[in-house]
Amino acid sequence: MRKRRGRITDFFVDTAARFNHSHPYLSPNGNSDSENQNPNNDHDDQRPSNVTVDDEPEPDEVDDDGAEEDEEDEDEDDQEPSLPRNPLSEEARLRAEKSKLENLVHRMTTERVDLRVHDVLIKGNTKTKEHLIEAELEGIKKATTMQELLQAAGIANAKLQQLEVFDSVRITLDSGPPELPGTANVIVEVVETKSPISGEIGAYTKPAARSWTAEGSVKFKNLLGYGDLWDGSLAYGPSQTSELSAGVFLPRFKGFLTPVTARAFLLSQDWLEFSSYKERMLGLSLGLFSSKHHDLVYNLGWRTLADPSQMASRSIRRQLGHGLLSSIKYTFKIDRRNSTLRPTQGYSFVSSSHIGGISPDHRSMRFLRQEFDLRFAVPFGFYHAALNFGISAGVIFPWGTGFLNKPSSLPERFFLGGDFSPVCTVGGPTTVWGFKTRGLGPTEPRRHVTDNSSDENSESSGRDSIGGDLAVSAFADISFDLPLRWLKEHGVHGHIFAGAGNLAKLTENEFRNFSVPKFLQSFRSSVGAGVVIPTKFFRLECNYYYILKQFEHDRGKTGFRFSISAPS
Repeated sequence: MRKRRGRITDFFVDTAARFNHSHPYLSPNGNSDSENQNPNNDHDDQRPSNVTVDDEPEPDEVDDDGAEEDEEDEDEDDQEPSLPRNPLSEEARLRAEKSKLENLVHRMTTERVDLRVHDVLIKGNTKTKEHLIEAELEGIKKATTMQELLQAAGIANAKLQQLEVFDSVRITLDSGPPELPGTANVIVEVVETKSPISGEIGAYTKPAARSWTAEGSVKFKNLLGYGDLWDGSLAYGPSQTSELSAGVFLPRFKGFLTPVTARAFLLSQDWLEFSSYKERMLGLSLGLFSSKHHDLVYNLGWRTLADPSQMASRSIRRQLGHGLLSSIKYTFKIDRRNSTLRPTQGYSFVSSSHIGGISPDHRSMRFLRQEFDLRFAVPFGFYHAALNFGISAGVIFPWGTGFLNKPSSLPERFFLGGDFSPVCTVGGPTTVWGFKTRGLGPTEPRRHVTDNSSDENSESSGRDSIGGDLAVSAFADISFDLPLRWLKEHGVHGHIFAGAGNLAKLTENEFRNFSVPKFLQSFRSSVGAGVVIPTKFFRLECNYYYILKQFEHDRGKTGFRFSISAPS
């Protein structure tokens, strides 16, 4: 008499968050090698209800202790002559395995396969704390069906990879104990990174600096075993903008549901050419809450504004000196565009609320700042053409005793202009095509300086850009493929565009003189066309700008110009 053994199909999720057919035949006790199983399995009939069981007959097995079975086999051989049987070929075996897999997948797509997780085993973590890994597996433990379990395993795999402390992650779904049908064991195997030190270099858009910066950083991974990432970075950009910073990222800290970040920084920006002052700030940034769509950050810094040229305008001189920045900023962001460098479909929305003055110190800068940014990308369906358009707005106002008569904080004001594209810069009103950095909006004459080096007195003068309390900008951009095949393959494309924007002062009782029709009539605008060359780190543009409207002291210029932009 031949014996039959129940076997089930095992799935696993590899490092790419896919599940493959690993060991097609596994016994209910979880052994991966079916040939090493005990032929006298007492649990053959206890099969999990959520798996496909294969009852394919096995080759005859001889049991030396079973004399009665030998006699029965001899009787069967006397009654029916035995025929020679060849083992299944490799092709036939693979075909059978494929059929079983297809049957199971069909069942999972057509009906609910009830299942619950019996146990989760973690292997390979010699340095990483086990609770850190377990925190990313909550969805697996809550799964009640095979479908939910596979989906949760894929999500958990991606989350573990995002910690950046593992070279590989493998999640195996195995059958549970034979006495508990309808259960599964989850085995998580991780390989910790062999190179805890890594480096990065790239170009980024800094909304605070209203310009792009080149940045290099060095990271140290998992020093304490909590998935912690330590890094030091140096950033440098145009106008002698530089930033030196060091920080730490903790994915799970003291039961927090979201990562916690802390960063110390030294920021230096030179605005002498545009606004006759230099800014330096030493501070600390603490990320309190961070998720896919929400960010909450606290900033504490000591800021110094200085004018080495001693030519600053009256509004700039009033704000020179030291100040304490104690603020909290909340950002809500949704970005459903298919690309940040060349969006062809989707939309994005960003809203940020910034409150300054969260300190009893009288030197603390007190302000309320709100920004909105809405973008859309609409495909045309030919030549990979698409229309990108958007509108951004922002407003800032001081608060506290006598706030109606006070000016807003100079570094927190809005400035428009700069050689970067609004297409990939999301976060608020920042630029209008064709206008130089801080080249649009309210200005004031600099103080006159008498030159005593000559017999006749000569005066050196200019104007300072002082920014605005209200900013609105809008743009439209049509991108399309160029006819050459090589250009298409490398993403080089053309575009035509138009932009407009304006700034206005509201503080010091100027809001009483504000008029919406007058504000709209004074919008600056420009149009143009050019070629875009996307790279791994930034977007390079060669454009021709034509200024449609500007005012006397604006710094817009018609002509060709190169610009570099990076996703914000």
